[in-house]
Amino acid sequence: MTINIQQRGLGVAVTAGRAQVNLWAPAARTAAIKLLPGNEVIALERGVRGYWTSHLQAAPGTQYWFVIDGTAELPDPASLYQPEGVHGPSAIFDTGAFQWTDKEWVNPSLEEYIFYELHTGTFSEEGTFEGIEAKLDHLLACGVTAVQIMPVSQFPGCRNWGYDGVLPFAVQDSYGGPAMLQRLVNACHKKGLAVVLDVVYNHMGPEGNYLRHYGPYFTPKYGTPWGEAVNFDDAGCDEVRKYFIENALMWLRDFHIDALRLDAVHALKDMSPRHILRDIKEHVNELMAHTGRTHYLIAESDLNDPRYINPLHENGYGMDAQWNDDFHHALRVTAVQETMGYYADFNGLEHLAKAYRDAYVYDEKYSVHRQKTYGAKTSNPGRQFVVFTQNHDQTGNRLRGERTSALLSFEMLKVTAAAVLLSPFLPMLFMGEEWGEPNPFHYFISHSDEELVMAVRKGRAGEFASFCTDGVGPDPQEDNTFNCSKLQWNLLHEPRHQALFSFYKTLIALRKRHPALVPDRKNISVTTLVDQQVLTLHRWSGHEHMVCFMNFSKETQTITPGSVFVGFKAEVDSAAAEWGGKGGNAPALLNGASLNIQPQSILIYTYSHV
Repeated sequence: MTINIQQRGLGVAVTAGRAQVNLWAPAARTAAIKLLPGNEVIALERGVRGYWTSHLQAAPGTQYWFVIDGTAELPDPASLYQPEGVHGPSAIFDTGAFQWTDKEWVNPSLEEYIFYELHTGTFSEEGTFEGIEAKLDHLLACGVTAVQIMPVSQFPGCRNWGYDGVLPFAVQDSYGGPAMLQRLVNACHKKGLAVVLDVVYNHMGPEGNYLRHYGPYFTPKYGTPWGEAVNFDDAGCDEVRKYFIENALMWLRDFHIDALRLDAVHALKDMSPRHILRDIKEHVNELMAHTGRTHYLIAESDLNDPRYINPLHENGYGMDAQWNDDFHHALRVTAVQETMGYYADFNGLEHLAKAYRDAYVYDEKYSVHRQKTYGAKTSNPGRQFVVFTQNHDQTGNRLRGERTSALLSFEMLKVTAAAVLLSPFLPMLFMGEEWGEPNPFHYFISHSDEELVMAVRKGRAGEFASFCTDGVGPDPQEDNTFNCSKLQWNLLHEPRHQALFSFYKTLIALRKRHPALVPDRKNISVTTLVDQQVLTLHRWSGHEHMVCFMNFSKETQTITPGSVFVGFKAEVDSAAAEWGGKGGNAPALLNGASLNIQPQSILIYTYSHV
């Protein structure tokens, strides 16, 4: 399998005013491209290994169909733009036409990433890439360094999380299409923000999925929650692997994306000697060597298997980081006392302490929920784990889509924020949490097939069975389910929301400036007082120290920090009035005496030997 890392090799690519057509359809007897609006049909020439090619004169914006065996008119499987949606014709798009101004942009080191996950459709009132661009100054004020955008590959309709995408190369038309995505990335780089894009390689959505008409993109060898698995190791898999490798390279090369977040990599079924993730990583490394730019690959996996993030030279798959659900679950149980579904596996404070120390809570431990032992111990550095109080899954996959602001008290929101932002891992915020957005984040769709809509409704009800038995969730197809998931930016003008936003800014600023708060798992000490629900997090780097006392209980707790912390000076008391609290009374310096920690609050102290 040969891939030209310098330019896209699939679909219709524009070079020097001419369009190169390259279509993989191994079972086709004939193949042609039909140009609109004149309906000119140009036959494609059969090549090797099922490829059909041609050169033609066609300007960007020209719409077209591929015609298979003289009858089936289908969108391009590698289409970049679908101006009429998943069922409409594709449109030629020249990725090289955009005038980039980010030549001097340097992707920050992964240690500097502070992620901000957002959904394009609900982040702004406009629900577009332009709507995101208009809010970039807010993200800068908050202090985040990386904007993580949920999937933008073309999906049916105009309301979707993006994980039902069916044309991985095409940029959602209702968001603004490919040109506006390039503009957004360029604007982010101009303001010093990295861009992370969520991509889905483990399945395709059900509506508008025409890939089966072209070739063996799926295999019955394996089942997944979404049906047959993507074909990464069965007959014809070489070209399927090329398809997804080309996709990853396109986002990084042609759209200047800084990092990809790969959805649910545990659902990638591949028994090849070289796993598809390793294959993607090797090609990304080749691209970086060619361009001199740095890119990261971040995996979502629930297997607690360090093989995914171990480097290639250690026979790992080479992912640069992964989401750490164990940290989230332990924190959620500590703060909310959730016991349903997979939360039943977590005991709260003790498991949160273990997550701080070991990254994984389940590392060769038996899970009652899974009814098996899973996970492995890891020595991977802190910069390889992304942690959070919430994300799109942990909100939208609840019956009522509740954010943490609906589950926790105002004071506890500050505690959990500190738990994440002071951790030895990479922190991620979910859009709106920095001001305590009360609107839910629901699961929503806009399918055109009523039978499919009914199937989604039934499926969602089944998913909630182990989590909630008291009621019915909102209809994912209804407009209001989507509309009430939008952020309320006007809340930033209200005192309580302003106070929380200010608190987030203060913690992020502290993380950036304090040497002890780099994502490093080596210099960390965690102790717990389970009966008092108090956790002490001590981190240091050389002569610089930070200690945070977290009180998860609803009562004032009195602790004795000990002589090791004598002389530490106060930095933050979340109970202080400036953060919307009832008034803190923490001493300015620790002197070895007992310390009172207000209910559901944190105290941060720092010390320098210099």
